Amino acid sequence: MVKKVSRRLQELQKKVEDRAYTPLEALTLLKETSTAKFPESAEAHIRLGLDPKYTDQQLRTTVALPKGTGQTVRIAVIARGEKVAEASSAGADLVGSEELINDIQKGMMDFDLLIATPDMMPQVAKLGRQLGPRGLMPSPKGGTVTFDLEQAIAEFKAGKLEFRADRTGIVHVMFGKASFAAEDLLVNLKALQECIDRNRPSGAKGRYWRSIYVSSTMGPSIEIDVNSLRDLKLTESA
Repeated sequence: MVKKVSRRLQELQKKVEDRAYTPLEALTLLKETSTAKFPESAEAHIRLGLDPKYTDQQLRTTVALPKGTGQTVRIAVIARGEKVAEASSAGADLVGSEELINDIQKGMMDFDLLIATPDMMPQVAKLGRQLGPRGLMPSPKGGTVTFDLEQAIAEFKAGKLEFRADRTGIVHVMFGKASFAAEDLLVNLKALQECIDRNRPSGAKGRYWRSIYVSSTMGPSIEIDVNSLRDLKLTESA
């Protein structure tokens, strides 16, 4: 079945030329084409030269967005003993041990991020069916398996994001709100690009960056010139 493109989106697509834009041009256009009746996110869709079926070509890491995400992140923590109180005082929205694991098994998903202490991971592993499809399973690489709950909660609340390349080698990640200034979106996008370069998997061969497109949640895709983003030098005041 062919998806019908709305008249609104058809009109917005006419504003996007068939070419790769410089980063700031693209982000300015993203803001112009964000016309939905709700606060839209700014999204990046990055095709990398990876085949994630090989373990040395998998990308899963975190990035701290300097300008924040513009979102309120609901954090759940699975811990035991004194770590329960530590998580609560650090600002976690949900904290528990076995009882929280049971609630999640029954379908409770009132959170955006799940952090677990290492000693709880054998039990958290039982939640693969519930957490896996949503990308919520805690992992050391993602910074969501840790005993330092205070720091982890503070970082994720401030704009730290976990992301991964999907099975086709594409990274889909939200990097702010369409309401942000274009310059602030650029600071976040540059941080994301540097993070992806820094965490290049050892098995990645040939051309690593294939393409990058940005859009608002309900807006058209806008291609960014990969080299102009990677070559960009931002001043500290940006």
